[in-house]
Amino acid sequence: MRRAIEFLFTRALRSRLGVALVIGVVVVGVVGAARLISHPVDSADGLSNRPDGPITTVNPTAGDDGLLSSATPRSPVTSPGARTPEQTAERFAVAWLGRPGMTTEEWQAGLRPLSTPALREKLTGVEPEGVPAEKVAGPPTMRERTATFVELLLPLDAGRLRLELVTSDDGWLVDVLDWERP
Repeated sequence: MRRAIEFLFTRALRSRLGVALVIGVVVVGVVGAARLISHPVDSADGLSNRPDGPITTVNPTAGDDGLLSSATPRSPVTSPGARTPEQTAERFAVAWLGRPGMTTEEWQAGLRPLSTPALREKLTGVEPEGVPAEKVAGPPTMRERTATFVELLLPLDAGRLRLELVTSDDGWLVDVLDWERP
């Protein structure tokens, strides 16, 4: 017996195979002890902490905080005697289309009283020859977003002009200009 223990400690445990066997025995012992200590779980139950219903993070009775609302938007507010959003859009479209032989300064001056400072800055350096249409082809269609913000679509002979208008001390002004091809 003494020889077997001596062989075990001097040769077997010093080899790679001996070390692997010792590690395997330790792992099996730890896993077996953990199974004995833990509570038995029925494998038919699946996950033991699975929720019974859907998890919600928003109170369903709270108000709507999204940008899109099912409620009808408020009508745009216009001061008595001031231009309506449709009138502003039509005047802006006529000024934006310009006329033959118009200089850049004349074109910019025609747009200035109908546009916000942010749009005027974006249009700096734009040439009137770059406008892709020649005439308005129909009445504008208004999408009311809020009482102080509307979107108007104007059909033109070569596409559609989309304008976003906001209210200011000067009345309704065009803040965003977008061109949509047919």
